[in-house]
Formats: sequence, C-alpha cells, structure tokens
Amino acid sequence: MYLPHAWLRHAQASSWASSLTFTRSLTISSVQGPLEPPLSTKTLPAYFTTEVLRKHAHRPALISRKEKPRSHGGPPPRNLGSPSRLAWDFEEFDRHINVLARGLLGMGVKKGDRVGVIMGNTSAYAMLQWACASVGAILVTINPAYRLQELVDALKLVGVQHLFVVPRIKTSTYVRMLAEVFPEIRGQKPGEIQIAELPELRNFVVVDNVEEAREDLAKLHIKSMVDWREVLMWRNDARESRILQEIMASLRNDDITNLQFTSGTTGLPKAVSLSHSNLLNNGLSIGRCMYLTDKDVLCMASPLFLFVRLNHSQATFLHYSIALISSFNFLPFPLATHYVYTIRLVLGNLAAWTHGACIVYPSEIFNPEAIVDAVVEEECTALHGVPTHFLGVLAEVQKRRQLGDEVNTSKLRTGIAAGSPIPIDLMKSLISKINLTDLTNAYGMTFSPVSFQTTPADPIEKRVETVGKVHPHVKAKLIDSEGNIVPIGVPGEICVAGYLLQKGYWDDEVQTKAVMKIDKEGTLWMHTGDEGIMDAEGYLRIVGRIKDIIIRGGENLFPVQIENAMTSHHAIREAAAVAVPCEQYGEVVGAWIVREPSTYISPEEVRNHVASTMNPQNAPAWVWFMGEDGVEGELPKTASGKVMKHILRKWSRKAAELQIGQVSRSAQ
Repeated sequence: MYLPHAWLRHAQASSWASSLTFTRSLTISSVQGPLEPPLSTKTLPAYFTTEVLRKHAHRPALISRKEKPRSHGGPPPRNLGSPSRLAWDFEEFDRHINVLARGLLGMGVKKGDRVGVIMGNTSAYAMLQWACASVGAILVTINPAYRLQELVDALKLVGVQHLFVVPRIKTSTYVRMLAEVFPEIRGQKPGEIQIAELPELRNFVVVDNVEEAREDLAKLHIKSMVDWREVLMWRNDARESRILQEIMASLRNDDITNLQFTSGTTGLPKAVSLSHSNLLNNGLSIGRCMYLTDKDVLCMASPLFLFVRLNHSQATFLHYSIALISSFNFLPFPLATHYVYTIRLVLGNLAAWTHGACIVYPSEIFNPEAIVDAVVEEECTALHGVPTHFLGVLAEVQKRRQLGDEVNTSKLRTGIAAGSPIPIDLMKSLISKINLTDLTNAYGMTFSPVSFQTTPADPIEKRVETVGKVHPHVKAKLIDSEGNIVPIGVPGEICVAGYLLQKGYWDDEVQTKAVMKIDKEGTLWMHTGDEGIMDAEGYLRIVGRIKDIIIRGGENLFPVQIENAMTSHHAIREAAAVAVPCEQYGEVVGAWIVREPSTYISPEEVRNHVASTMNPQNAPAWVWFMGEDGVEGELPKTASGKVMKHILRKWSRKAAELQIGQVSRSAQ
C-alpha cells in the first residue's frame, strides 16, 4: 500500500501506519478493524502521568482566551509567558488537576460518586474531567440547554451528589433557578444539602464565569453554596495527597468514569456509562486518524457540551452568508448521524491531549468571532465542529474578507466534521476557504463513541461522501430486520462491537438489554438504530434512523434524503420528513417546513421540487408550514437540537384526519 509522506510525517506510531491495509473486496456488510496498535490498558490518570506528562511536560496544553491567568487563585503560574489569558503547559495543567483532585477528596467526594457539571468551555471543566477520573468519581456531563425539569430529572436519574455550575450561560441562570425552585438550600450548610426531589445531592459548587457574578450571587444569600476557589487545595503535603495516590493505584480501566445523556428524540434521555478504556482508546484512535502530533493546536469550535441555539436573525445571517460562499447541492444522504456528546470530551480534549497537542478554548460558548480570532492568533492547525459551527465560522471569515481584512488560516490542516448531515459543498468550502485540507468525517454515538472515521489518506470522494472505515479493535455489521447481515450496497441497521461499547444505561437494565445483544458466537453488539450502506471497500454511508424510515407501498424512503432535497430550495430554511398513515400505501411522506424569511413557497412547489430532485415517490403528499394553521413557528426540538419526530408524527396524524395540508391525490 502506498503511504504518502504526509502520513509518515504525521503518524505517531509506525505500528498504526503498518496496520492500515486495503480491505479485500467485500460481498457482505461486515468488517473488523485492525488489531494494531494494541489497546491501552491504562486508566485516564495513569496514561496522563506516564505518557502525556512524561513526554510533553513543557509543551502547551490548554489556552483559554477569555480567562485571566490566575482564574483559580493560588501561586502565580508560568502561564506560557502570557500576561493576558490563561495558558498552561502540561506540567502546569497537571498541577491544577492535582489541586482540584485533593480538593474533591477534602469536600467528601468518594470513589463512584457522581459529579454533575454545567459549564461552557473553561479550564475548570478541563480540570474536572481529569480530577474526577483521578479520584474515581464519575463525571456527569449535563446539557446547559436543559430546562428546569429536564435538569432535575437528569440529576435525580443518576443520583448526582456534587453539582458544579456556573452562575449563568446566556439567559440561563442556573444558581438563581435552583435557589428559587429549592429555597431550602438557602439556609442549609455546605455538604449537608437535603432536597426531597434530589435526595442524593450534598454539595453545590459555583464557578464564577462573569465579572458581576460574585455580587449577584451574594444577593441570593445561599449558605449551602461553595465558591470554586474554596475547594482547591494548593498544599501538596496534606493527607489528601496520600489518599489520592492510593485511589489512583486502585483504579481499573473498566471503571465507569463518565455518564453522558443520550439526546433521545423521545424526550426521555438515558445515561450512558463510559469507562476509562472506552474514552482513552477512542481518543487515541481518533487522534491517529487525524495524524495529530504534539505540534498541533486544536481550536474547539464546539462547546464541551453542545449548546447552540441561534436566534432568528442569526440563522438568517448564516444562511445568506453561506449562500455567498457556495450554492448548496445537498447529498442524498448524510455524512454523519445524530452525533455523540463525546465530540467535545473525546474528539476534542482526549484526542488532542493523548497526543500531546494543545487545546484552545476561544470562548465559553459558541462564538464565531472568537473562533476566527483564535484560529488566526494562536495559529491553530485543527478545528472541530458540527455543521452549525462550521457555517458560523465560514460566514465570519467571509464577512471579514469582504471588508478587506486578511484572515490567515494557512496553519489549519485537520479537524473533524460531525454531528448531522453535512452538505458536500460545505465540506469543499472548509477545504478551499479555510485550508482544512486534511478534514475528516466521523461516525459514532453516545453509547459507542467513534467507530468509523475517514483519514487524510482516503480519496477525496470517500472523505466527503462517507464516514470512512471502521476503527481498530472495532467490529461492525449491517443487518436486516431479521438479524441477517445484508449484502454490500443494501441498507441495514448498523451494529458495532468492541472495546468502545458502553457498560450499560445507568440503572436501566431493560433499556440496556433492548440495544445490547449477544449473538450466537458470544459477541456483544450494540444495535445503533441507524441505517447505513457499506461499499465493497468497507466505507460506510449513513442514511438515517430506522424508526424514522417511511415505508410507502413496501418501499423504504429515507427522511434524511428527502430533507436534503427540500432544504436545497432557497426558500426552505428547515425541513422534517415523517410518515403519515395512508390507506392505499400504508404510509406516505409528510413534510414540515420552516420558510426562509421574506420568501414564499407553496405546498405544490415543495412537492414538485422534491419530485424533480429524486424519485417521485419521495415527494410529500402532505405539507405543513411552521407558524401556520395553529402550529408553532419552529420545529419541536430536544435541548440538544434534534427534531422530535415523534411529536411531528402525532401532529401529522391529527392534521391528516382533518384533511389539513394535503397537496394532491396524484402525489399519493
């Protein structure tokens, strides 16, 4: 196999490079990744100490551009010589991790305790990620977009004992919200919180993230609240230092270290249990696919937990700005499915740090201006994001260049695009407009982190049209409804097996058994619920969610394909395709449309546009416009931004019964 010089220059392990060979031409959709390099058997803190810190102690590790150098107090840090923003090498990062780990032990955090976190991209979040792993606690990543009841349900589901929050992100004021709903915490002592609805919660720690936060917090008079700085234990001769070493020595790589909530479109998320081995080895594989080295600087466009809600004007601005960059020709299939929240913790932090690369946080939340500033000024070589983030970055770059500003992105080369369907022209724009020549695509899920990924060595058409080949030490197969492996080129449910599988949904054996099943050979498979198509070389394309497939007259129609066709029209901002019951065909296509501002498109035009773009049976027989006929102005979505199609299906049935939205009999 020919390996380009770029591969040899960037690959960190010769064993990894030598393990990549072309797959023999497949006839059935079943693959197994290479067995080299071997999986790491270390825990996260052990790997950090023996591999990262030992090799890269004085290399840059973390730059948080909106934080002050001494955000956490303590002795003055070296701060990489920067007087204006927080900047740590790995040795300084390790010092702060240990300071927090000792502090966690001092406040009563025990091995197995659940530590909830509601924050944006900050050094405190980065410290918690490693410190919790060091003391054997379980980091619970919570979506900042959760409404109150969602937050309470999440905390209660996994029994969070220690909650770390920032006072607010955008309009969400977490401390005030909790104090108003649970007024009893105002008079309770730190570490002794007693709330009937949250019976296990004991500690409530607040990390200031805005200048006026301290004054606002003081007005709330919450006695149980602990300031973040009071937790940190700077002395390294305390008894906690000895306890920390004992705990780290007792950790096992299959211990649960992270709970992440699935972003289920039913509105009932489950908590996925991920181990040291899951996260560490996945981070290593992802970084290898990107050719990451200790010379790379990764800009995290994505928040550590996705929190992007564009208002109406922002969405309009993005659409028309990108229209200037290229006219969209949407693929008839997505390049990635509803992606994992580990895009932030694994694709970003762990993939970079396990390779000695530096992470840059441009701002606490998604901010295109700050991202472009960071890419240019920090000379970033890598950029991660989901389509919404990349659209914002491209729009900001285009705006600046139109104003005559020089935007130098020549240092960029790699990154990961994932999260939801990615138009081919967006991929091409990222390569041509901001130099992401080695950009990769990835596929994974919360309960089984990245399992397929492209590499820069893949042909360009494979990099933009597929999610690549299976990762090392991972098995994958595509099956039909009866469990049989389908031939190549035939859609089937994606199932994966290997080290990356979660240890089960937290305290939910029924749901765990529903998706994790052992076959006749004794292999445990995760049934993802995603539909894919595999080619003869083992490259995978994602075509949608099985439960969302529309079966019209016995033919499977894929909503993602129909939605891509609809949103390629200039007058359609968002679209969702769902099944509508039909006496003649069983099901037909129903479309829910959000028009672009100041535009108009009729139901007949929607139908004709789809019919002219793809096979006519995909054309909607029913069309509804958001904001009309008594429905809301926006598509119903989960806190993480996924369209809740179960709600749309209910609305569709009711509307169809009332004969509202029917386009014409000919479409059926």
